[in-house]
Amino acid sequence: MAILGIDEVGRGPLAGPLVIGAVILPDEKPEWVEDLKDSKKLTARKREVLSEIILKEALACGLGWVSAAELDDVGISAALRLATKRAVKLIQRLHVPFSQIIIDGKVNFLSQTPLEKYVTTVVKADDLIKEVSAASIVAKVARDKYMHDTALRYSGYDFEKNVGYGTAKHIAAVKESGITPEHRKSFEPIKSMIGFERPSFEKNVVKNTALIGKKGETAVCDFLKSNGHEIVAKNFKTYYYEIDIVSLCDGKIYFTEVKTRKDNSYGGGLSAVDKKKLQKMRFAAECFLKYHYLEFGDLDPLLAVASVDGEYNVEDWFPLD
Repeated sequence: MAILGIDEVGRGPLAGPLVIGAVILPDEKPEWVEDLKDSKKLTARKREVLSEIILKEALACGLGWVSAAELDDVGISAALRLATKRAVKLIQRLHVPFSQIIIDGKVNFLSQTPLEKYVTTVVKADDLIKEVSAASIVAKVARDKYMHDTALRYSGYDFEKNVGYGTAKHIAAVKESGITPEHRKSFEPIKSMIGFERPSFEKNVVKNTALIGKKGETAVCDFLKSNGHEIVAKNFKTYYYEIDIVSLCDGKIYFTEVKTRKDNSYGGGLSAVDKKKLQKMRFAAECFLKYHYLEFGDLDPLLAVASVDGEYNVEDWFPLD
């Protein structure tokens, strides 16, 4: 079967997107394939002609784009992987079979994916393997056109000529007029000029964990309501404590701690409810009842725990008292 060639364009510029090209050529190579080589070794006009032919006659073509803002958020290594996955996903939607993936360079951008085993990395593949040359050409032409269009929106940065690279005129324009939304704030010298700091991993983890927790709590609320509970409070917080879910059922009030796993791997969930956690849960329940004495003061608190899997299905819910 055919080879899927992959190459990147736009790794080093100070502005504009990163683009990954992915191409599958016909098994019986037409004559124009002989003209394919590293896009940098072709004139702009020759690249445009070949790109038009490739897009028309190749068995499959895909372009994976990562914006400057995305690149700033995740870093260049993750951006290369993301763009590659996007390009390959477009190829897969065309249902064109391939038996091998060749990526230009030394890094397998599809590592830790189901396609990892099909990948071969080849240094200078964009000049040696026709499919990779084709990927290099279509990605280069597409990105250059994007930067030419960008030059119409942001004049003075010379994007139509430098396509985002840090030429003297480009840097001078940044110093005079500042950056545009197309600039990569995590790249030097832009980074030092504006004092950019990438969002910390820890902050992203906290944000993602909170989102996972909220989805788990929603799943448990739906589960409890389907079993006759009335939800009194969800994610109730004060300075001293918080309660995931408070519910009423059959004249009893339940304080439920929700444990949601990030994935479906073994462990986690209920194992996190130890003696110390139980003490905090009981204290929280007692405080809640004191503040809501007129409504629920005559009810005894019942502690409960719910376990939610990585797909937000409620595995179990049970009272601890």
